[in-house]
Amino acid sequence: MKIGDKVRFLSEIGGGRVAGFQGKNVVLVEDEDGFEVPMAISEVVVIGEENYDTSHVLEVKQKSQQQVAQPKEVEPADRPVTFRAKPEERKGGEELSAYLAFVPMDVKELSQTRFETYLVNDCNYYIRFSYLTAEGSGWSLRATAEVEPNTKLFIEEFGREDLNGMERVAIQLMAYKREKNFLLRPTVDVQLRIDPVKFYKLHIFLPNAYFEQPSLLYTIIENGKAARPLVVDARQLKEEMYGRQIPVVKDQRQSVTVKDDGTIVVDLHADALLDTTNGMSASDILNYQLDAFRKVLKENEKKKGTRIVFIHGKGEGVLRKALVNELQYRYKHYTYQDASFQEYSYGATQVTIK
Repeated sequence: MKIGDKVRFLSEIGGGRVAGFQGKNVVLVEDEDGFEVPMAISEVVVIGEENYDTSHVLEVKQKSQQQVAQPKEVEPADRPVTFRAKPEERKGGEELSAYLAFVPMDVKELSQTRFETYLVNDCNYYIRFSYLTAEGSGWSLRATAEVEPNTKLFIEEFGREDLNGMERVAIQLMAYKREKNFLLRPTVDVQLRIDPVKFYKLHIFLPNAYFEQPSLLYTIIENGKAARPLVVDARQLKEEMYGRQIPVVKDQRQSVTVKDDGTIVVDLHADALLDTTNGMSASDILNYQLDAFRKVLKENEKKKGTRIVFIHGKGEGVLRKALVNELQYRYKHYTYQDASFQEYSYGATQVTIK
C-alpha cells in the first residue's frame, strides 16, 4: 500500500485514495469530498484485491496485521521531508532593490524600546550580504548571511546605548540566482550614516509594505541604482555650489571644548546638542542628553585624572539628578562635585576620571 492507491474500507461503506500515513498503523484516506479520513491499516484494502468473501476478508486482515508487526514493509510515514519549495519570483523584480530596516519592538514606548535590524530583499535574486560598522579608521563585521528572493532577514537586536557605535555603517551585496541562468548584476558597496537623533522621533518611523509596525528604512539599492550617502557635508556642498572656500562654522552638535588646563567642557543643553527638538518629548530629549554624557565618559575612560565639566543648567534639576544617578550607580569609580560657581553658577557638575 502506498500513497495514491485506491482503497476501500472493510468494516464500513466507503473508500478513496491513500493521501498519507500517520505513524505505523494509520493510513489517511481522502474521500470523494476531499476530506482525509484516518483508518487503521488493517481496516482498508487496495482496490483490485477486494473480495468480500469471508475467508478472503480474514486473509486480508491477517496480512495487514503482519504488516503492522513488521513496519519496515509499510510505506514509511516518518521519513524526513527533503523537499523545499523554490522561492517565487514576481513581475518587476528583476532589478535589484534592498533596504536596511530598523524596527522598534514597542513603538508605543519609543523612549524605552529596543530595536531590531533587518535586511529586506525586494527582488528576484538571492542576496549574500555583509553588514559592517565603523570603528575609528577601521570596520567591524556585525553580520553576514544570505537572503532569499522577496523576503526579509533578521540581523540583530540593539538598544539606544548601541547607537553611538552605529553612526557609520556599510553594506556589501552580491546578487545571484540558483539552478537557472540569470543576468549578472554588479556587486554593491554602500556606506550610510545613521543619525541617532532619528531614533528619538516617532514620526520618523513610517508604515511600509515590509513590516506590520512602522519602521525606519534606509535604501541600499533601489531599482538597480545604489543609494547615495544619506548625510551630506553641507560645507562641501556650498563650496561646490559657489565655487569658493566657505569658512568653517562650528556645528552646534559639537558641544565639547577643552580649556587651557586640559579640562573638558561639555554643554548638554538640548539646543547645543540638537539642531531641532521638533517631534521630541521631554523624555526623548533627556535620553539623548544622557547618551551624549555616556559617550564623552566612554571616550575618556582611559585618561586617568582628566576633569570633565558637564553643563546641565539649573532649571528644574531633572538632568542634574539623572547625571548624579548615573554617576552613583553606573560610574561609581569616578568622583564628582559641583563645578566652579564663578564660572558655571549652579548649572554644572565636574567629573574626574579615576
